[in-house]
Amino acid sequence: MSADLMPPGDIVGELARAIGREHVLSDPADREFYAMDVYSSRELPLAVVRPGSTAELQAIVRLAAGAGVALVPRGGGASYTDGYLPVTPRSLLVDTSRLNRIVEINTGDMYVTVEPGVTWNELWQALKARGVRTPFWGPFSGLRATVGGSASQNSASLGSGSYGISADAILGFEIVLANGEILRTGAFAAANGKPFFRWYGPDLTGLFCGDAGALGIKASITLRLIRTPPHFGAASFGFETFGQMAAGMAAAARENVVADNFGVDPRLQKGQLSKASSKDAIAAAMAVAKSARNPLEAAGRLVKMAAAGKRFLAGHNYSAHYTVEGVSSGEIRGKLAVLRAAMEGHGQETANTIPTVLRAMPFIPLYPILGPQGERWVPMHGILPFSKVDEFHGRLARLHADNAARMQQHKVEKGAMFMSVSTHGFLYEPVFYWEDDRTTFHKRYLPQEYLDTLPQYPANPDGRALVRELRAEIRKIFASVGAIHMQVGKTYPYMEGRQAEAARAIRGIKQELDPQGIMNPGALQL
Repeated sequence: MSADLMPPGDIVGELARAIGREHVLSDPADREFYAMDVYSSRELPLAVVRPGSTAELQAIVRLAAGAGVALVPRGGGASYTDGYLPVTPRSLLVDTSRLNRIVEINTGDMYVTVEPGVTWNELWQALKARGVRTPFWGPFSGLRATVGGSASQNSASLGSGSYGISADAILGFEIVLANGEILRTGAFAAANGKPFFRWYGPDLTGLFCGDAGALGIKASITLRLIRTPPHFGAASFGFETFGQMAAGMAAAARENVVADNFGVDPRLQKGQLSKASSKDAIAAAMAVAKSARNPLEAAGRLVKMAAAGKRFLAGHNYSAHYTVEGVSSGEIRGKLAVLRAAMEGHGQETANTIPTVLRAMPFIPLYPILGPQGERWVPMHGILPFSKVDEFHGRLARLHADNAARMQQHKVEKGAMFMSVSTHGFLYEPVFYWEDDRTTFHKRYLPQEYLDTLPQYPANPDGRALVRELRAEIRKIFASVGAIHMQVGKTYPYMEGRQAEAARAIRGIKQELDPQGIMNPGALQL
């Protein structure tokens, strides 16, 4: 029987024999959930496979290649760009959650190797006891987001002010290619090599950063370690206009003193940031106290938080929140002084409750995948040079204004979040909220006790269609100002307008590594 005619039952049975029947999920409800992200769904896969070792992953790849079946890797699941959504029903969705070992923590050579299903929170907790961490140490969704997901999608948040994005912390990979063989990158590929260094000739590691699994499936990731800075400080600023906030954030980024940062617009200030229960407040206070180096420092932080209450949200349209870190209290004072000087003339300093709490509780529950009133939610993002931020913002504002009546009619609201990345990038994240019914993803991904606190809405297909239309227009605006994207998945137009030789190179690499085209077809528009 030819491979392309192999019945689905045959490949599912072979997989069950290879990795255990309990790790091959073929029930329609399981396949529906795993093949859906925060925003949408496409095709149902033949099955969801859950390998527990590199050898099992290799066996899955070889069986799929022999059957002409596509392979789509999935990390923590909190994506919104169709990255792990199959585009053909002749697919296997590879759930990496059982590939969750921390393989090696080497504090002598200062690297850590993990399997792709390790979450950022698990990695942070394991490293914390040894006084080390990775330079970029995770997105805010790190309770569920995995190292493998960030490696395949690229992500920014914790550490991005100083150290860039997730890819900047990665030293090397072990990749299972479409033929089932393992490719090592960086120093690990050298004879007798250890995975302690990234650059040895051409950078093969970079090839697999942000590839959305289109070139191979990650079996292990090695990241650089640094000593965890023992001191940190926090500062927040309020602004009347977007222009003031953007100029202040750019000025602060150029000084290279920022560890973590983010900004929010009026909608997010009044929505997500202001929604906190007494239970949340108690948990935050306990985390802040535990993060202090001594009882006196803990008491000081808690007194400041209590005095601020929620007034840090009042009086400003926009806000930006910062942490700095260093080896001494003197270094912290110096960096905060530089930060305040950069913000002078742009914004007004306000209570630093938000960054203080986030530094103590860096990984938050993924409640924001629904809005604060239970609305559906989907973000977008682009990273821009500072010189293009005002142009993008103006064009986005016109799009919103031109569609304001339709948005009101169909119960669609907008918001935005912002971040500087190292000294040279501005991340702009437009967000939409709209009243609509919940999907299977929301019902299974979020705890029922939390869902019970939120309103529910009837289906709103018109609102959903408007969001889809506006997202398509925003993609065009991003492209018009030369924005780049992380989490490319199958949403952002990676190949459209790409310089001809660059397009030829990436297609040639895809053909060489995956001649049958079974690795996440459609990702990166390949």
